[in-house]
Amino acid sequence: MASGFFAILDDIAFLMDDVAMATKVATRKTAAILGDDLAVNAEKATGFLSERELPVLWAITKGSFINKIIIVPLALLLNAFLPSAITFVLVLGGLYLAFEGVEKIVEYFFPHEKHPEVIAEEKPKAGEAAGEYEKAKVKTAVTTDFILSIEIVIIALGSVAGQDLGIQIMTVSAVALLATVGVYGIVALIVRMDDAGYKLIKKSNNKGFFSWLGNALVKALPMIIRILGAVGTVALILVSGGIFVHNIPYFHHIFPDLNATVKEIGVGLVIGLIAVGVVTLFKKIFFKKKH
Repeated sequence: MASGFFAILDDIAFLMDDVAMATKVATRKTAAILGDDLAVNAEKATGFLSERELPVLWAITKGSFINKIIIVPLALLLNAFLPSAITFVLVLGGLYLAFEGVEKIVEYFFPHEKHPEVIAEEKPKAGEAAGEYEKAKVKTAVTTDFILSIEIVIIALGSVAGQDLGIQIMTVSAVALLATVGVYGIVALIVRMDDAGYKLIKKSNNKGFFSWLGNALVKALPMIIRILGAVGTVALILVSGGIFVHNIPYFHHIFPDLNATVKEIGVGLVIGLIAVGVVTLFKKIFFKKKH
């Protein structure tokens, strides 16, 4: 009896070791999207009154948990009964990531004024309660998180496609949990940097090392968000290009002697530019017809 019990414990230890290794690989593959998710949510959670930043972030975090609860079982079911759909969803998500990454680059080099209707949607309407405005911002953030979560879960699932079902379930669940807790935990620290800085400045009477540290924290917040945004943009293009190269035979075999990273960035850029062009043309036609 005792030997059987220890044999079970030994099997569990081996299983957890396999899960830990698979989770490490899956997390590494999804790191680029996690970086963009971090940048996006750090930006979404700022711009509110200081006392509202954490409640808004907590609302987005709860929405992210719900997204993962919906996406993880669906992805596992699709992988079990319709595996071809996983590749389709992955490529579709790659198209979105390429579009988002290239759109940010185009907007940086060629900034354009937003359409009046878009500006009106982003600003709180006259008489609109602050709570309603917050809800609208949270809804936008959760929607973006849903799309990024699909890619995170699908990529994590793809990294353990050849493993047993138990390892797949535990690995994907672990990555989903780490993605939510890790990303939003770091975002919480980032958005409170300026408040910590102001407190240090106040307590030090604007003198000495703590005053310098406080000012550094206040000034660092917008810089960190910009750096995260830039790194996230490059990561989006690289990840999307990798998705196309590894899942579409044409892109996999094109330019075989080219460095893999250069190829993936190039493919991501080209497809992203095409996507941005198509969407921009559609928007112009839509607004022209509407007016």
